[in-house]
Amino acid sequence: MSLLCVDDLIIEFPSRHGVAVSVKGVSFQVEKGEILGLVGESGAGKSTIGNGIVNLLSSPGRVADGSIKLAGDSIRNLDDEAMRKVRGRRIGFIFQDPMTSLNPLLTIGTQLMETVQATLGADKEAARARALELLDAVGIPEPELRLEQYPHQFSGGMRQRVVIAIALAGEPELIIADEPTTALDVSVQNQVLELIRKLCKERDVGCILITHDMGVIANTTDRVAVLYQGELMECGPTMDVLERPQHAYTRSLISAVPRVDVKVHRFPRVEYIEKAESKPIDVKNHWLGVKESFGSVENGELLKVENLDLRFVTKSAFLEKNRKYVQAIDNVSFTVKDGETFGLVGESGSGKSTTARVIAGLYRPDNGRVMFAGQDLGALSEKQRRPLRRQIQMVFQNPYSSLNSRMTVSDIIAEPIRFHDLAESEMKIRQIVNDLLDHVGLGAAAGKRFPHEFSGGQRQRISIARALATRPRFLICDEPTSALDVSVQAQILNLLKDLQDELGLTMLFISHDLPVIRQMCDRIAVMKQGGIVEINDSDSLFANPRQEYTRNLIEVMPHLDHLSRDGLDVEMPLNKAVV
Repeated sequence: MSLLCVDDLIIEFPSRHGVAVSVKGVSFQVEKGEILGLVGESGAGKSTIGNGIVNLLSSPGRVADGSIKLAGDSIRNLDDEAMRKVRGRRIGFIFQDPMTSLNPLLTIGTQLMETVQATLGADKEAARARALELLDAVGIPEPELRLEQYPHQFSGGMRQRVVIAIALAGEPELIIADEPTTALDVSVQNQVLELIRKLCKERDVGCILITHDMGVIANTTDRVAVLYQGELMECGPTMDVLERPQHAYTRSLISAVPRVDVKVHRFPRVEYIEKAESKPIDVKNHWLGVKESFGSVENGELLKVENLDLRFVTKSAFLEKNRKYVQAIDNVSFTVKDGETFGLVGESGSGKSTTARVIAGLYRPDNGRVMFAGQDLGALSEKQRRPLRRQIQMVFQNPYSSLNSRMTVSDIIAEPIRFHDLAESEMKIRQIVNDLLDHVGLGAAAGKRFPHEFSGGQRQRISIARALATRPRFLICDEPTSALDVSVQAQILNLLKDLQDELGLTMLFISHDLPVIRQMCDRIAVMKQGGIVEINDSDSLFANPRQEYTRNLIEVMPHLDHLSRDGLDVEMPLNKAVV
């Protein structure tokens, strides 16, 4: 008998416009000690299935039909009181964002002890002992000290370990892990996944791992189920599905994963999705192609960063000796050639984004200087820097928080044009905005809508259009695809490559995703604890890394390069699931 048996599951979301069916007759099983991967693009129904199993669907969502059995017991039609006894005690849940699943006002110990008491009925003393045992089990050092700390005092990886500890508090039979490594760097991701593998093996716990990362699937799961628009396309042992995919959608999805072994000019697209195509324009005779000079480029170097230092105050005090600091950037130096894509890679907290913000003028360094087109940016007054702000633009990591939700898309893109007085009339501004929306593949009609009406990938296209609105020379891309699934990631990265070719952009590309860095960048700098440990061209860095730290990063990244991808882009019509 399987640990979990889901049969012909149908999940609906009724509304005044009709009933949206999010999950359409999905069936699968999970055995004890097994990790089943649920993979697919955003909107495929992965998280909906996980939430449906434990009855955590957002209203008005409902499980309309099908059966859900845990160790032979039906849990589909349980009332709220009975389901509360299942959640935590028999099924543990690891949510995607540990900062939203942990209470910032309570200590880690309080939250762990509360869960132990609720699921196991333990007294306070026994709950504390169990909480210490759980923190130690998930690899958190000094559990006695950490028990009294708050979530904001933990790193992203440590918070995710705490969430895993809470999921294990009730000694569950099954764990549902919903995108547990989405925003984590490769080393922390590897630690979290290794922890999940270890716990499943040692405790004979079943696990459903929900992710859009095919590399994570390949390196972690025993079996995989591929979902598309609420339907099961294919299910089977992981290596069988990845090495010999039977369904055209699965082949297309695997082919779109960025490679490390070989560099390609464009990323393959996933078939059967709505294709967002950019509309090419004659940039030589177009407003976008007009480049106003700023300084001069010497020796082909557009940007030169010299001996940057920056530290942040972590504890304020009236006396200098009582203040505490963290060194965010430590003697960082590199150059970016005109027209190239330069990559910054490293773990979370290594100083990548802070360096980018110094270059963009959002932070001022304590020491060192940034030279752009021969100009020392630190020596310029705010008035003198204003033309520079048009030359250097930034695409931020989170398209959900970087766009003003109260402004239409047209006004968002038009704002920098108005601020820098780049057009002589409102009619000209509207024309420019429409052209930009066409150019990033959204179309002029998108300008009348608001950001919440778009998907994550579409919002990132809006962010790119806004960044292009000032006709920049230098584009900083700070983790632009970290929260996007593989198909949307391929679209955005192809768009950036096309824009670079058409507009002659120079790019600083920041990511913790090494395969993406490999494909996008000409040269790469590896950062660790605020400093640069290695700079090399992308081919040499991945083939023969000089530093042990770089080798370790490359070794722990999940990837599919041990699989053959020949013939994976063959087009086929959608057909029934292959199980």
